[in-house]
Amino acid sequence: MDLPLRAVYIKVPEGYIAFVEGLAGVNAQGETLKEVRENLAEAIALVRQANEELAAESAGKK
Repeated sequence: MDLPLRAVYIKVPEGYIAFVEGLAGVNAQGETLKEVRENLAEAIALVRQANEELAAESAGKK
């Protein structure tokens, strides 16, 4: 299942910061908008993987 996510990008003096609304722990930073988008995509993937592993453990599948 693919769920739509809303990413928020904020310009700061050092570049950009970003986070995903409704997905705790997903945030990133980068010097350019391209870099912060790539970093945010990686953060989303890592949090999803961690959540899937935790769910499998709690279901006794791991």
